[in-house]
Amino acid sequence: MATRPVEIGPAGLHTARAIERLRLVRGLTQHQLAARCTTLGRPMSNTALSRTERAHRRCDIDDLVAIATALGVPPTNLLLPPPSVSSDDRRGC
Repeated sequence: MATRPVEIGPAGLHTARAIERLRLVRGLTQHQLAARCTTLGRPMSNTALSRTERAHRRCDIDDLVAIATALGVPPTNLLLPPPSVSSDDRRGC
């Protein structure tokens, strides 16, 4: 029986990129971030984290909360794009 490829939608792709971006900003390797998640009680291998960052594996809610905590950000920071600043916002209108 053939396996179906994992289908990741736009929110999942954004989350995968956000995890990698924040991990790199924090100067962490995938191994270090996975170890932090494991220490927090959510066992994770660096392979699982790598597959999540490359959008080859879905990030379930428990993984998301552990990764966000390990990165020191609220989970919404990984789910939502940063708010855009319109020209009206910059002028204070």
